[in-house]
Amino acid sequence: MSGLPQEAAVAGTSIVVAAVVHRYLYVRLVKNTTASPRLRRCGRLTAVALTVLVPAGVLAAQYADPTRIAWFVRPVFTWVACAVYLLLVLAVLEVPMRLAARSSTRSPHAPAPRTAATRRPRPGPATHQAEPVETAAPPDTPTMADRRLVLARSVALLAAATATATTGYGFHRGLGPPDIKTVPITLRRLHPSLDGMRITMAGDLHLGPFFGRAHTTRNVRLINSTSPDLVAIVGDLSDGRAEDLAGHAEPLARLRSTHGTFFVTGNHDYRYDADAWIDTLTGFGVRTLRNTRTLITHRGGALDLAGVTDIEGERAHDAPDYGKALADRDRSHPVVLLAHQPVQVHEAARHGVDLQLSGHTHGGGFFPGNLLVPLTQPVTAGLVTFGTTQLYVSRGVGASLPPIRVGAPPDITVIELRSA
Repeated sequence: MSGLPQEAAVAGTSIVVAAVVHRYLYVRLVKNTTASPRLRRCGRLTAVALTVLVPAGVLAAQYADPTRIAWFVRPVFTWVACAVYLLLVLAVLEVPMRLAARSSTRSPHAPAPRTAATRRPRPGPATHQAEPVETAAPPDTPTMADRRLVLARSVALLAAATATATTGYGFHRGLGPPDIKTVPITLRRLHPSLDGMRITMAGDLHLGPFFGRAHTTRNVRLINSTSPDLVAIVGDLSDGRAEDLAGHAEPLARLRSTHGTFFVTGNHDYRYDADAWIDTLTGFGVRTLRNTRTLITHRGGALDLAGVTDIEGERAHDAPDYGKALADRDRSHPVVLLAHQPVQVHEAARHGVDLQLSGHTHGGGFFPGNLLVPLTQPVTAGLVTFGTTQLYVSRGVGASLPPIRVGAPPDITVIELRSA
């Protein structure tokens, strides 16, 4: 019961944020672009409906069976993605739009205000005609109102077109096949016989409302096509319970490599029953490295493959334990550590890890996510060195909600180990 107040607070905050966002979008996209009472009424009703549906979709994605509520969650998060880009475009245009609206009322090139001529009698002969005297018409003319309307409609159309195109591209890229990248990494102490050993990593599958069995099957086929010596799944397998999504993960049983498939937990895996998922993966032939390591011998050489649980596991009494995973090892050969979050590299470096493989960031996913990742993680994507420890961060093959990718395409990475 202790979690209920927090969940209620999150739900309440979500509703308030949704209300503010949809009120702003209604004003910019409907109220400012039409005087039709019917269209404005439809706009208000739509804004109210979305204010309720978006938080409901977020809660459904968190707590309901993804296989049963996909029909509801998919359109909700499609709109969420579109709304994000509508807000971004409108925010960028807000200041120029206000300046343009202000200048249009003060522009020296604007037509002179209409005047009305009156006649005032002047002293003189009766036959003398009255001289016309001009008085200014009201300053608010239809011309100014028309300009403001054209400006509001132009901004609304530009925002709608940009958001729709970007969202469409983002879904196409996010739900499409991942890129396959090959990254050579040199490890000190790597035996020459292990030169060229291939570790294929694919993290962040995020099985759930958008990603199902077909997603897993495609990734298994792509991973197998790389002829891996070892497969590493670096966390965030799912956005749901094992009892609901085990069938969607089952194709993982068809992964083929010389030394097997290994998994470490991610933060999303602790939103549900991580133990149930670990048991399920064991049935598929996937071994979980839960603060443990295993010795990999390959063509006469050897390396340690270790794995630690995610930071989020601490709340579930399953905190990462680097000492347990890395202590008393043979330091004559290198150690490769699987850890879901890049930020775990600091502990890895303190324990003398040669290479850490991580996911979690999705490469930023989509703008402005790429600007937010550095606030919590040391690396967004790619290969970076911390002292004598190298860290490689994959963008992953799936995505959390909404599952769009803009500027950060999904990837499967083949790590080719090289001896110094």
